[in-house]
Amino acid sequence: MNFNLENLIRSNIKALTAYSSARDEFKGDAEVFLDANENPFASPFNRYPGKQIKTLQETLAQLKGVNCNELLLGNGSDESIDLLLRAFCEPQQNSMLCFKPTYSMYKIWGQINAVAVKEIPLLLDFEFTADLALKNLEPTTRLIFICSPNNPTGNAVSIVEIEKLCQEFSGLIIVDEAYIDFTEVSLSAISLMATYPNLVVIQTLSKAWGLAGVRIGLTIASPKIIAVLNKIKPPYNISTANAEAALKRLKNQEHFKAELASVKQQKARLIKALESLKCVEKIFKSDANFLLVRFKNSTLVFDDLKSKSIVVRDRSKELGCKNCLRITIGTALENDTLINALKTFDK
Repeated sequence: MNFNLENLIRSNIKALTAYSSARDEFKGDAEVFLDANENPFASPFNRYPGKQIKTLQETLAQLKGVNCNELLLGNGSDESIDLLLRAFCEPQQNSMLCFKPTYSMYKIWGQINAVAVKEIPLLLDFEFTADLALKNLEPTTRLIFICSPNNPTGNAVSIVEIEKLCQEFSGLIIVDEAYIDFTEVSLSAISLMATYPNLVVIQTLSKAWGLAGVRIGLTIASPKIIAVLNKIKPPYNISTANAEAALKRLKNQEHFKAELASVKQQKARLIKALESLKCVEKIFKSDANFLLVRFKNSTLVFDDLKSKSIVVRDRSKELGCKNCLRITIGTALENDTLINALKTFDK
């Protein structure tokens, strides 16, 4: 690998002077704030975010085993994807690589940023290998996006394959680990960061941590990459209210672990129930909090569930997913409702 970050940064980003507030530049504890044109009358949110963001960053850095300068907080992990494309891909010149089926926002953000998107079909049973990526590289390829566990298929990517790709590719490898908390078989790619400076890991508090409505994503990478992304992220991109909600949730580790255990238990229960149904053809292996299920006729099942006010995700039009629905693991009551509906349909 011949990795040089400077060669990847867009020229206009190199020349950019990042926005800096007076509070960024001030050292110490201020008592009077007359710098940001805020409403001076005290309320929970009359001031721009400050200490809460720093505390949240410190808390998450400790939880993930990284330094604060290796962590960027975003407005959901979607912001991370956008920032990476804007920082390292010249519009209408560079390209990115992703795999299908996978999370559709990689392609959409690429299109929004005028970056050519090359989509490569995954192998049998949606397997990913480093060789699959390496043989499809082009001179213009700057970024490779890997979702592990993958959405919508649910399978995790081997850390061995990710490491091999890091060794051979001179661009950035972005591993999206939105569902990493649910897997029991795969190490986080964070474990490779100290060795491979071209690795970026994206995580989120939206899934296992139950904070989808709070919209906080994490980008974990070398301090140099984080510094580039900090130059172009919007100021105050995390609200005070959202930071406080996240901090409150992160304090209750036992509750988090209990919910995680419940999801895994319910997942095993749902698999067993689905295996007994005649309308089900295949349940794909999943390391996430959802199942990709192939039905004999997914359209009939989907419409029947919808008529009973049960919403699942139709993935039947995606490559390799004919007649497939993606089903999130719910509470025991929600799963009971789903199972009973499917049993009624099966008769």
